[in-house]
Amino acid sequence: MHLPKSARRRWQAFGAGLAAVTIAAMGITAASGPTAASGDSDSKKHWRSSDWPTWQLNPQGTRYNADERRIRPHNVDELELKWSHTFAHVPYARVGSQPAVADGVLYVGGPDGEFAALDAKTGEARWTYNITEVTGPLPDGSPNGIRDGAAVVGDTVYFGDSTGRVFALDRETGEEVWVHRASEQANSAMTSSPLVIGGRLYIGVSTLEAGLAGDPEYPCCRHRGQVVALDADTGERIWSYYTMRPAEAVGTWPSGATKYAPSGGSVWGSPVADLKTRTIFVGTGQNTTGSEGDINSVVALSMDTGKVRWKNRMTFPDTYTTACEQENPGAYCPGKGTTALDADFGASANVIKFRGRTLVTIGQKNGMYYAFDARTGRLVWDVELAPGPHGGVGVQWGSVFDGRYLYAATWYEEPSTIYKIDPRNGRIVWESPHPEDGCSTGGAAAHPELCMPIYTAAVSGSPGLIYEGSADGKFRIFSSRTGEQLFEFDAIRDFQSVNGPGRGSALSGNGGAVIADGMVYVMAGYYPFYPTDKGTVLLAFGLE
Repeated sequence: MHLPKSARRRWQAFGAGLAAVTIAAMGITAASGPTAASGDSDSKKHWRSSDWPTWQLNPQGTRYNADERRIRPHNVDELELKWSHTFAHVPYARVGSQPAVADGVLYVGGPDGEFAALDAKTGEARWTYNITEVTGPLPDGSPNGIRDGAAVVGDTVYFGDSTGRVFALDRETGEEVWVHRASEQANSAMTSSPLVIGGRLYIGVSTLEAGLAGDPEYPCCRHRGQVVALDADTGERIWSYYTMRPAEAVGTWPSGATKYAPSGGSVWGSPVADLKTRTIFVGTGQNTTGSEGDINSVVALSMDTGKVRWKNRMTFPDTYTTACEQENPGAYCPGKGTTALDADFGASANVIKFRGRTLVTIGQKNGMYYAFDARTGRLVWDVELAPGPHGGVGVQWGSVFDGRYLYAATWYEEPSTIYKIDPRNGRIVWESPHPEDGCSTGGAAAHPELCMPIYTAAVSGSPGLIYEGSADGKFRIFSSRTGEQLFEFDAIRDFQSVNGPGRGSALSGNGGAVIADGMVYVMAGYYPFYPTDKGTVLLAFGLE
């Protein structure tokens, strides 16, 4: 345990703000459509159990399983690997489909497009469904992989793919219920996981177009971030919200390729909701071209209409693509070092009720962590967890609320650190820096040129415990009371899985650990890409 960095801590009273808040509707009231009271009885069944049936775990996105009774601080060091599942080897593919667990079955997608239902205790396959056989491969010939997590509601399991499609399968048989494009935009992808409430499915739309911009011949860029509401029974689109206006040709790049703007504002993270006001909340990414739109923002949308209730843009301008990583990007990244910050909100938010007040809390990649009033969008407090302004140092995918405190992990901070935060004012209660020996021990020690001691995954929690994985290939569990490390497992090794040999790698982003019914599940197949010709793995831990 280390003392807080009080010199870097700052918070402010309600009413102050870093940026102007736009109130897009007069008050927040329930609109026509499903009522908050109706919720979803099938969903509530799972949310009240010890299962983990959605990425967010519950509509508020707490990522804290209060109903886990078996794994506790006094016995967590007795966890042992019970089984593993190997995904087909797809070079340089990020394994990021956080598992969903409901009624003794685990649901997960792979980089080869295979979606599987596995026995949660043994790993035995119940059924599999390959989306590439339905959609065909991606334009570059690679499989249509699955990076988002599934949502299990009633008799159906939902997930997205790398082309902007959403799938609904019968969770008992794997038979297709429906497949629909949530987004018609070219280069759409799903890193956001579905949130299903009251017969509607909400999901964010992102893109890998910022990576395509590394090719000077690519006519960058046209994709714009999006949130979509679909009918959960049919897949039909109910509404769409876009983070900016459509792109138009604005000139040419030095290569002669057409330049389009504005673009960007991807919705990388998974939506969360305040059921009382029927509002969902998402964070948005930076521009890839141009300098306009709801970028680097936290946005509140009506669940019924998709209309903006409020939005708060925290960092502007910020226009960034992978071209900015080149040694001499020139005109391809004119703002390098100044306005090319990559300071987006990749993380999902938490909706927390604290002392009679509802807050939306969320971390940003520039190292800041915020609390907003859920009704108005006004900034209540903020705290600097890692020094910015550039992205990559802050929270990458998500944080935890255990009913009393928030927990978040920073990314490329030196050192990467887990923080416990008081939700009343943003005060840091404790901080637990990344172990110094992460890259000199275990399987990562053989690859010091690749290893990175950074916390990439979203943090997860259960009573007394905080779970986090690292790019050094280690999965660690900490005391939520003190920040002391209580468990460590090195995943960079060979595994004889229930379905064949595999090899672990960095602990996966997009999601984090899933704790359900006395078991813990983690994905080990993210960058850095440690050398292997074997498939990456899902690991399942349990007690004796």
